[in-house]
Amino acid sequence: MAAQDSALVAVRDTLSRLGKHRGLAAGAARLRTTQVDIGPLLALRVVQDRAFRDGLPPDQVVLEVVREVADRLDPTDRLIADAALALGLLRAEPPAGIELDRLYAPDLGARREYLTVHWRVLHESLGATTIPTPPTVRTLRATPERRAFGALAALLTDEAQAADDPRASAEAGRPRIGTVTVIGAAVIDHQYITDHIPTAGGRPARGRFEEHLGGKGLNRAVAAARLGFEVRLITAIGDDPAGQRILRYLRREGVDVDLVKVVAGEPTPVAAVIMTSEGAIATIGGADQSVCLMPQDLNKPAARQAITDADAVLLTFEQPIPVIQQAMRLLRTADAPWLLVQPTPPIDAPQYVYEYLRRVDYLIGSSQELGGLLTDPADGQDTAAQLLALGVDTVCTVEGLECRATSDADSVLHVGRFAAAQLRESIGARAAFMAALARRLVLGEGRADHEAFRWATAAMAATQSLGDIPEAMPDPAEIDRIVGFSPR
Repeated sequence: MAAQDSALVAVRDTLSRLGKHRGLAAGAARLRTTQVDIGPLLALRVVQDRAFRDGLPPDQVVLEVVREVADRLDPTDRLIADAALALGLLRAEPPAGIELDRLYAPDLGARREYLTVHWRVLHESLGATTIPTPPTVRTLRATPERRAFGALAALLTDEAQAADDPRASAEAGRPRIGTVTVIGAAVIDHQYITDHIPTAGGRPARGRFEEHLGGKGLNRAVAAARLGFEVRLITAIGDDPAGQRILRYLRREGVDVDLVKVVAGEPTPVAAVIMTSEGAIATIGGADQSVCLMPQDLNKPAARQAITDADAVLLTFEQPIPVIQQAMRLLRTADAPWLLVQPTPPIDAPQYVYEYLRRVDYLIGSSQELGGLLTDPADGQDTAAQLLALGVDTVCTVEGLECRATSDADSVLHVGRFAAAQLRESIGARAAFMAALARRLVLGEGRADHEAFRWATAAMAATQSLGDIPEAMPDPAEIDRIVGFSPR
């Protein structure tokens, strides 16, 4: 038997024995006291990596890993594994009419019986398009349970995880140009596409509503992955179906999610985005910071390594100021990665980051975003000049799908709008610009030149979308195509 087959069988058998011993309803503490040998689970690479990332013993992270992986199973196997192991996957969003205390009862027989009786309702709650014939308790305990445990074991073992998702397999075989670590947010965007941006006392706006994945961190991670980088995203999400949706999407895009913090018992943040058909944009961010990173999250060995060993770090101001400070503090060494920063959303006390601006290689944002960093703007003095005086290496004023890059008083590069740019603005423009500029920096031999800024500006024209923002992020071929048409 091959080593991988042996590991799969050992994991499958361990899961089966845990199901017979009250499952995992008692949580991680149960795993540390159970009579079942959980060694095969603790030895899994995915568990070892999570333990290293969180700075915890493997037995304290294994339950979280099993739950996350089980949530990727097809609906039937997911329900069977969930009930057999009492994982509690449905607790975040309980289906109507389902008594979760009975579905996750201490006795395995009771869990099996409840699952078979409510088979159809439970499948429908997961959006299953095909619902198998309901099994009996006797038939459930044979082939269906064994198949579900086998599928879960296959996902938990190392090689099977890479082969599980066709897009992930394709990403794994694609040559990588370097590594990028993104620190920002991943949220659910509520998008309102309207005829105008409403104002207090003004006429009501008319339009339509859409829901998409978003967040500046998520958008930049996807943009960098599509441009050929190996990408790690450091962010926080809630322990709910929306958070799981974000994780599944990032995995499909080839983004490493091992450093995504899942906050137990909290919903994933939601942001509102209002845009007109011409590209004017207004946003409303969440004020609740119950789901966010903390400075100690960046101090964990895996996070520190991801930041300091990357070829480039892309940073937004979506996380609390202490986290922004800690990220910049880790990048103070002379051989640190390229650091590209977009100072948005605005922070109340930007002076708290002034001492770190000397480490910023490229500060990227609109005139309003860049001006928000100045607590005492000098009359008649250019915003970029004041930011350069604070220590920033290069200031990129990016708006209207064009770029003005300033590195000193005598070095100002301007790239106008490309012929493909038809909208006034695009909400994904600065994400694409930042990722594209990082690609040129990593592949180049020094600071960005005019051609690098030209290529990054062309990337913005590729993101003109009134819908799914991360899906609009371009690949290199699309940017090259737009570069073929000169800027206006």
